[in-house]
Amino acid sequence: MEVKKNPKANLEKHNKQFMLLGLALALILIYIGIEWKTFERNIADLGMADIEAEEEIDIPITERIQEIKPPPPPPPAPEKIEIVEDEEDIEETILESTETDESEAVEVEEIEEIVEEEEVVDDVPFAIIENVPTYPGCKGSNDEKKKCMVDKITKHVNRKYNTGLAGDLGLSPGKKRVYVQFKIDRTGKVTDVRARGPHARLEKEAIRVVKLLPDMTPGKQRGRPVGVKYTLPITLVVE
Repeated sequence: MEVKKNPKANLEKHNKQFMLLGLALALILIYIGIEWKTFERNIADLGMADIEAEEEIDIPITERIQEIKPPPPPPPAPEKIEIVEDEEDIEETILESTETDESEAVEVEEIEEIVEEEEVVDDVPFAIIENVPTYPGCKGSNDEKKKCMVDKITKHVNRKYNTGLAGDLGLSPGKKRVYVQFKIDRTGKVTDVRARGPHARLEKEAIRVVKLLPDMTPGKQRGRPVGVKYTLPITLVVE
């Protein structure tokens, strides 16, 4: 029977590689053995430590010498004082007792009542007043009254203002604005009406219309009635 061998199991073709590898390892071990060095360790005797043999140092005693200052010069001699005899008689003030007896009548002077002057508050702009003036017919919160007042004044101006006046004055076409400033005083009346616009007749007409506004409930600042300044822009369209 013929024995079959696997070609990969043949190790004879690797003989040279194994021989070279063994030779290299042998040379490395020989080199390490030759170069290896050892040293003898000798520990010298340091002897006994002498702690008591310390050098003593004498510290000299020093004394602080204070500089002796000369005594201050004596004060100058006082001037000669002449004694003058007191010829005037001094009257002694006798303090009377302020205690009263039950039998004595006590007079009480009339007490004058001091009236404090009312603090005068300047006019307040409509935008920052605490309690806005109330236009007749407006109700609700402070913001609601403010919006209602603006709407009422706008309707009043649109109804009363003579819009045809701008076209009769020969103004150039476009939008023309008239600014009216007035005050709602402490009694709620409309006063100090002033106007500024492109023509004097437009200003006069704006003042006339604003003066027709009804009396209102005055605005308040810190709980007191004050004057309120209001600025009203009127826009006119000239065709």
